[in-house]
Amino acid sequence: MGEVILSSIMDKRIAKMKDIIVSDISEPRRHFLEQKYTILTTSDNQLAISDANIIVLAIKPQTLPMVINELKNKIKPSQLIISIIAGKTISALRGGLIHDRIVRSMPNTPAQIGEGVTVWTATREVTTTQKKQAALILGAMGREFYVEDERFLDMATAVSGSGPAYLFYFVESFIEAAVAIGWDRSMAKELVLNTVLGAAQLLKQSDREPADLRRMVTSPGGTTAEAVRVFDEGKLVELITRAVKAAYEKAQLLGRSPG
Repeated sequence: MGEVILSSIMDKRIAKMKDIIVSDISEPRRHFLEQKYTILTTSDNQLAISDANIIVLAIKPQTLPMVINELKNKIKPSQLIISIIAGKTISALRGGLIHDRIVRSMPNTPAQIGEGVTVWTATREVTTTQKKQAALILGAMGREFYVEDERFLDMATAVSGSGPAYLFYFVESFIEAAVAIGWDRSMAKELVLNTVLGAAQLLKQSDREPADLRRMVTSPGGTTAEAVRVFDEGKLVELITRAVKAAYEKAQLLGRSPG
C-alpha cells in the first residue's frame, strides 16, 4: 500500500519527485523504487524524516516497535504523521513516538487502481492546513471520508477495509455456481464479472435503494425470486452481519494488542 500512495501522489502531482524520500530496509526494493519513480531512498528512517513536512507510516503492524525505537523523540512537533498501519491506534502511535500531530487512516485495496475508499481521522493538534494535505494525499487513491471519532476506524476496517475480500469471495462462489450448472470456467468468469460490474454501476448511478432495484428484478414466482428464497432460507443477511461483526471485533482486539 505504501507504493500505491507513492504512485498516487506522483500521478496526481501532489508532490515533486525531489521532495519525496522513501525509507526501506530492503536494498533491492529501494533500487526498484529509485528506478521506477526517480526518487530518493534510504535505509535510515531518521534521515528520511529529517526535513519532511509529512511522514507516511506505511508499514506492517509488527514493524512498528522497531520504527518507534528509531523515531521516538526524533519527530519535530510541527511534522504530520499519516499512518495506514492496520489496527494501531492513535494512542499507541502518540505514546510510542511521543508525538501529537497524527492522522490515522484505513485505505482498501482498490486504491491500487485509484478506486479506493479511505476512512481517516486526526488528532486535535493537526492543523486545518494539515487536514487538507492529508485529504489530498488519501483522496489521490480514490474517495476519502473524514470522521471525528477514531472508533469509526475499526468499523471501516470491517466494512470498507475487508469489504473487497467479501465481494471477491462472493464472485468466486458465483463463478463456481455457474460452472456447476454447465458453463465452462472461462465463460462463467466473464458472465459473472460483467454482471457484477454492470449491477454495481447501475446501483451507483441510480437514485433508488438497493432493495428497490432488487425488487425490480424479482418477479413474483420467477427465477430470481426462487434464488432469493434460497438466500433467505440460508439466512444470508444474518450471515453477512455476523461476518462484519466478527471482523469489527477482531479489529478492536488487534487495536488493544501491545506493540
